[in-house]
Amino acid sequence: MSRAREVVLVLGAAGLVLAIAWFVPWLRFVLTIALAKGLAVLGILLLLRAGQVSFGHALYLAFAAYAAAFGAALVPETLILLPLAALGAALLGLVVGLFVVRYREIFFGMLNLALSMVFYSVLEKFYAITHGTDGIRLPPTTFAGQVLGAEAQGWAMLSLALVLSAFFAWLMRIYLASPLGQALAGIKTREARLEFMGMSARRVLLSAYVLSALMAGTGGAVLGMTTRHVTPALAYWTTSGELVFIAILGGAGSVAGPFLGAIAYELTRVYAAALVADAWQMILGFVLLLVILFAPGGLWAIGRALMGGRRQA
Repeated sequence: MSRAREVVLVLGAAGLVLAIAWFVPWLRFVLTIALAKGLAVLGILLLLRAGQVSFGHALYLAFAAYAAAFGAALVPETLILLPLAALGAALLGLVVGLFVVRYREIFFGMLNLALSMVFYSVLEKFYAITHGTDGIRLPPTTFAGQVLGAEAQGWAMLSLALVLSAFFAWLMRIYLASPLGQALAGIKTREARLEFMGMSARRVLLSAYVLSALMAGTGGAVLGMTTRHVTPALAYWTTSGELVFIAILGGAGSVAGPFLGAIAYELTRVYAAALVADAWQMILGFVLLLVILFAPGGLWAIGRALMGGRRQA
């Protein structure tokens, strides 16, 4: 796919999201949440290229959300809080990554899950600091120094989420095309051969892990500042499972997959919860089952097949 065509597709997708938010105002909040989760899932997609699945990536989502919540009381500026929270998540990813990249497959996934649950317990038990399960309410923040109303703030966060999604998708394309990105496939298939070539598999995986933590942290900061309320549930294992669910739903064949999956997931959850409040989880599970059975490549593969069929027609 040519770069010009990629730019057209990205602009078209962004325009479609903005149009939907304009004509259906209440979806503006839902779409912003979906893009925030899509950023976190993009980090999981990066690790999947190395054949590793993190079942605890909600750790970085929650860390950045809480960092934004605590920071908002000191520096109530969105454009400062967001990068600081994301960088904090990346630094945490570096510290954790030095340990977890020693392991592979199920051990890698379960170690991430264990560390996420430790953080969840800390958030829940230290009530004097974190307010426990009640969570923390973010105070109003400014945007580029401007105090915005509720509607304007909603549009600003959606626009920011779109820009960040496009930027990290572009960054992922560059990273995956680089020697480090291509070496990720070597970890998945022939790690010993990668070592014989003089490349440290641990360093390759560590660089990907830190980048994935950065993206998850960015998504967590956007999520926290959009909902303006963070709770320990963000670090719970069900949130990590939700991110993996979205990764499977969207498909790992393209950087667009996580965002397609996240939007489809949030819309399905909203409408399923409205129609069948007591069984919306069952509906989500049924949707995932259909994708696994009939479209293992996810929504991206379905869309690509439809586009290919139209060109042939």
